[in-house]
Amino acid sequence: MTAENSNSKPDDTEKLGPLRGQVWLTLQTNQARRLVRGRNGTKGRSPIIGLGLFAERLRLIWQASRNDDPYADWWLIKVHEAIEDREALFERLQRDLEERLTQMGAIEVDVAVSDRPYRMPLQFANPYAYQAARLVSTYDSLVCAALTASHIGVLDRASRDHVIELGARKIRGLFMIPQGYRFLRIERSDLQKGNEKSTQAVQFMGTVPDDVLSGERRAPLAPTQRSLSSGFSRNLGLHSAPSAMATAPSTEENDDV
Repeated sequence: MTAENSNSKPDDTEKLGPLRGQVWLTLQTNQARRLVRGRNGTKGRSPIIGLGLFAERLRLIWQASRNDDPYADWWLIKVHEAIEDREALFERLQRDLEERLTQMGAIEVDVAVSDRPYRMPLQFANPYAYQAARLVSTYDSLVCAALTASHIGVLDRASRDHVIELGARKIRGLFMIPQGYRFLRIERSDLQKGNEKSTQAVQFMGTVPDDVLSGERRAPLAPTQRSLSSGFSRNLGLHSAPSAMATAPSTEENDDV
């Protein structure tokens, strides 16, 4: 290589593209699969929000948070805290079931799994949707353990049904959280000015906590904001996780998600 070549700038065609890979969710139980699918509303039956609709609604909140909507920041905090709460609950329930499954003495028990599991690709645009999918997977394992414990007689039917229904109810509650958010294209400066958008937002969604409004408190996985409104220019010191596009996570964020 000549000196001239070594000092020349690399051709744009030599740049590496973003890293991509596939993400899959594998479920063993119908109970977990129903949480993914949800249910359409019909006469006499209210709709049930599934993982897909939860993720789609969360995508709008994620984008609004990036655009300096304090209400979106608040809702991401609610989602984050709800996921943490449910993870702690499922861990306690799973630990109890595992203790029961060791009560068979010399009999070793393998938790039952499906001989034909359900497998689906995940195509989400933000990390909290993936966290919710992981929670469904944890619930799926919990159901397998509860059914196994009931089958071998170390868990009565009422207790089994309680564990399964409690877990499902907690996940459905998580999936409902984004439904309370209203996309009003509001920014922090609107609340600072107390304009019409601000009044409407407070009417629909309540008053944003002061530490959220100031930007002091945001969800740990919240996106990096594109710009901060005047008067709210502090460095938040928080960074977004990589967004997931199409069928796989990428190393580059896409402003369209």
